[in-house]
Amino acid sequence: MRELIHQMNISMKRFKVVPWRRTALRRNFFPVIWAIGGLLMMALLIPILVVSLHPNPTSTSQPPLTEVTVDQASPILTTVTENEEPEIMVSVYLSENEQIETLPLEEYVIGVIAAEMPADFAFDAIKAQAIAARTYIARRLLNDDKSGVPVQGADVTDTISHQAYISKENLEHEWSNQGKASKLTTIRRAVQESRNMIMTYDGEPITATFFSTSNGYTENSEDYWEETIPYLRSVSSPWDKQIAPHYKETIKISKKQFAKQMGLSADNSLIQILSMTEGHRIKEINIGGVTFSGRSVREMLGLRSSEFTWEDSGEDIAITTYGNGHGVGMSQWGANGMAQAGYTATQILRHYYTGIDFEEVTKLLSKK
Repeated sequence: MRELIHQMNISMKRFKVVPWRRTALRRNFFPVIWAIGGLLMMALLIPILVVSLHPNPTSTSQPPLTEVTVDQASPILTTVTENEEPEIMVSVYLSENEQIETLPLEEYVIGVIAAEMPADFAFDAIKAQAIAARTYIARRLLNDDKSGVPVQGADVTDTISHQAYISKENLEHEWSNQGKASKLTTIRRAVQESRNMIMTYDGEPITATFFSTSNGYTENSEDYWEETIPYLRSVSSPWDKQIAPHYKETIKISKKQFAKQMGLSADNSLIQILSMTEGHRIKEINIGGVTFSGRSVREMLGLRSSEFTWEDSGEDIAITTYGNGHGVGMSQWGANGMAQAGYTATQILRHYYTGIDFEEVTKLLSKK
């Protein structure tokens, strides 16, 4: 800028002007020179100001770049979840058509509930049944238990030897045609709300046995089977008597047929109870001089329960049973009564299975 002004002054000296003209020119010209200089200075300063007003694009105040994984087989970007577990599949042997149906675990549980529990039960009873059914199959999968399966490639059958099950195809067609679509929706919701949840004891899936109706109590495992299982303890179940339609049932059987089914002579039918279980069922009974377990009598005569009374009625014996099923684990009608009384699914399960915890089945099976 100074050099520019100096050159202009030299040029001005070359002109011969009268004093008043030179004074006037100098007075009019210098403001122009200073204006031009100011503009040049602003031109130099503006880039500096622009740079200082905008942050460095590499500043740590900017959010970090996100790394995205691209599926090479597809142009769609996919997000990878580190803790995502693979879907658990169950292979069911369908006894009627002798085929194997393989489907996701949660779909299998839906088919079990539809077969095992009335769909008009209280919602939390259905949720409790879903958790019990899921726990049952999870234990078999974890232990690679194929017992009772007649063919290779299946994990379980659709019979009561394991868990009753309605195939996905039959469920969709038959329930829709029979006007049960709303009930199927309820079952699906119960399975969804309890999704992935199972019962454990000491970190392992429990043997989640269940049955229809109690006699007012459940049975200790060792009183029906041989093994003592800490979470299968006798507990009270008063709800069954209040609401279960088959809590009490009386049948008549001829003395001749009775003796035949028990393997005894027809003229020796004296009956005497020897002992009872903690669950108020017959533990040992003497019939015609022969000692039987209450369970064996139930199975030999096809009785609903091993708590029963009898009455001699001439040529026949009238036998009255209380409850329906083996009595170990969760009573389904008891669970329904608890749900109607306001208990939640987990409260129901903690009542019938002593000292259990709840865990996610995917995490447990991933350790296999």
